[in-house]
Amino acid sequence: MAYETLRTLLEALGIFRPALTRPGFSNFLVIFCGWVLTSGPHAITQALVVTGVAGRRHHEAFHRFFSRGAWNVDEMGQLLFCALSKGLPPNHPIRLVIDDTVAAHKGPKIFGLGTHLDAVRSTGAIRILTFGHCWVVLAVLVPVPFSKRLWALPILLRLYRNEKQCRREKIKHRKKTELAREMIDVVLSWTDPRRVEITADQAYCNSTVLRELPKSVLFLGAMRPDAVLTAPPAVKGKVPGRPRVRGELLPKPQALADDEKVPWKRTTAQLYGHTQTIYYKTLTGQWYRATGSRILRVVVVRVDIGKIGIRVFFSTDPRSSIRCLLEGYARRWSIEVCFRELKQLLGFGDSSARKQAAVERVAPLVALTYTTLTLWFAKGIHLTEIATPPERPWYGHKQGLCFADVLRAAQRAMLPLDVLDPQRSLNDLRESSPPASTPPRATHRQAA
Repeated sequence: MAYETLRTLLEALGIFRPALTRPGFSNFLVIFCGWVLTSGPHAITQALVVTGVAGRRHHEAFHRFFSRGAWNVDEMGQLLFCALSKGLPPNHPIRLVIDDTVAAHKGPKIFGLGTHLDAVRSTGAIRILTFGHCWVVLAVLVPVPFSKRLWALPILLRLYRNEKQCRREKIKHRKKTELAREMIDVVLSWTDPRRVEITADQAYCNSTVLRELPKSVLFLGAMRPDAVLTAPPAVKGKVPGRPRVRGELLPKPQALADDEKVPWKRTTAQLYGHTQTIYYKTLTGQWYRATGSRILRVVVVRVDIGKIGIRVFFSTDPRSSIRCLLEGYARRWSIEVCFRELKQLLGFGDSSARKQAAVERVAPLVALTYTTLTLWFAKGIHLTEIATPPERPWYGHKQGLCFADVLRAAQRAMLPLDVLDPQRSLNDLRESSPPASTPPRATHRQAA
């Protein structure tokens, strides 16, 4: 059993071989395993300590892996994306989600540090700013056999720098939405003709992201209550001059919600793990400022809790059902769970890298580590004894497994590994392993 789990883990890491040189892959293996085995603050030197490499190889080689290594983060993300897409059923759409997160950090002469709004800690009345790195992340939403919810697995990241930083260094400022659209275009260049669905919150629903998206791409997002909507232009006979691209004005979402002549309709949807009753009003039309002449399905949802009043969602497919639109947008929450686990369990913001190349590589590699471990765990490891979580009688309602269980299983699998000679470790395990037998199922309760 120990041999099989370690072998499959090394095979999962072998996905990255085409993107790395032979020495680079050797260094990557040490850093990957050390990062996973670290239980406290994460650092490159700590990775060398926990893997037993400290004193056997000079630490500077592992720092150079990030600051001067001949490898590209996007290429490694593409290799992971190909592995993810191959694991999906042929008729399953590729679901992407985009958001940004702030990793608190401080220190002198560290590239890319700036002051950013912390959306998690801020409220409508109080804005809290955090000093650190801001990352725009594109992740793939995938079903996993050990959890009910979809998991957001990052494949591309971009470091955002605020206007003040760019002005000080006399470089062009790029908005978060521009970085998001760049990543979307990169992923679309990798995809086959399979259907692509993209979900993002209101901050990424504007013309920079939405204009001129391929018609085959479905976008689910949120819009402002005062968005200007128009009807499709009426089709008439031949008339002189340029044809109209917009029709007559339609009620704004807020006006539609306030119109007592239009009754609220009711439906149910599975949102955030619960079946909820939704009251809504809907229309189809153009949001020309953001999406051009494309026809949208717009849904105004009544919010009875708090002071928001209404939320407005849209789909670039006017035939979308209300339930599919709302459930599709709710799947966006998986990336928030991913951010929490990256920071709390994998040290996403812990690195002390200072140079630009190192800063732009360490955090993305940590995110790719998260994706790699999840892929490995989903390929049958969740059914083995190594995935058995600790016994917690007071937590009897837990269903399925979480990333803490994934990380624990990987740490158990790596215990007999000598990262400087993985093949010898495999040979030793194979010689000491008992005859192969059917692996016992883990004792945790599986998700339905």
